[in-house]
Amino acid sequence: MPTAISGLHHVTAIASDPQRNLDFYTTVLGLRFVKRTVNFDDPGSYHFYFGDDTGNPGTILTFFLWPGAHRGSKGAGEVHQTTFSVPALSLEYWERRLRESSFATQRESRFGTDVLRFDDPDGMTIELAGDASAEAKHAPRYASVPAEHSIRGFSAVTLVERSLERTAALLNLMGFRQVGQEDSRIRFQAQGDSLGNIIDVVVSPDARQGRSGAGTVHHIACRASDDSAQLEWHQELSKRVSVTPVQDRTYFHSIYFREPGGVLFELATDPPGFLIDETVEALGEALRLPAWLERQHEQIAHSLPAISLHKSFAAL
Repeated sequence: MPTAISGLHHVTAIASDPQRNLDFYTTVLGLRFVKRTVNFDDPGSYHFYFGDDTGNPGTILTFFLWPGAHRGSKGAGEVHQTTFSVPALSLEYWERRLRESSFATQRESRFGTDVLRFDDPDGMTIELAGDASAEAKHAPRYASVPAEHSIRGFSAVTLVERSLERTAALLNLMGFRQVGQEDSRIRFQAQGDSLGNIIDVVVSPDARQGRSGAGTVHHIACRASDDSAQLEWHQELSKRVSVTPVQDRTYFHSIYFREPGGVLFELATDPPGFLIDETVEALGEALRLPAWLERQHEQIAHSLPAISLHKSFAAL
């Protein structure tokens, strides 16, 4: 078998307003804006990347920004919740901070862990899971959120499926083993303590099919340690599902496939990362394009909506 998959690399969702999206994830949630680029398949639209201080795998939430996009609807074959890890003692801080920013929150307990749930401005469901062992090793340097309360990275994602068997078989192949169940929620976990090593599956036989749009997750990406491991996984996965050729995404290399229930998966390499074209201090400050689009830089930049990155130094 190929090198084990340790967990999530990134989650990519859809949003409708670039400035509102940027403000929420940087000034409210305190994530680092690690890259402003474009959708490589749609260069007339932004692609934003948020994460820890340098955008380490397992911390990266990305968005395709399509101004005016209609709101999608969650259903079967969709990711319903994207869950981040924070220190357990920080949940009260986050509950207060979100309510002061006019975002309603809900608390629940799941597999013995307290979880704080809320929706972002497009209706995407975000959760913060309290983790007693969470450490902010790479807290964003330009954030008003104190380092001791900062988001560590992913904890889990939740898929909704009409049936479990074939999805579970693929997750097992990828190294995610069933470790628990609460009612219709089945928990799968990869080995090790990597960020985002949990995938929950909620089985809902009567769920309507989800519809893509603003506020929905476009795809989730798991980690391949390098190009060689990715190619080994390409061969293994191709025995079960249809897998794309390797795509060069500049900051990582990717292959894509749909699991049997319909959720789009990606397998992305850890290297080369987000520091190949910007210094760590200046991440996200300028529009960055892949080499094949660079000669159109001025034209593309002019066509994109103007945005302003508001940086805080309170957490330094």
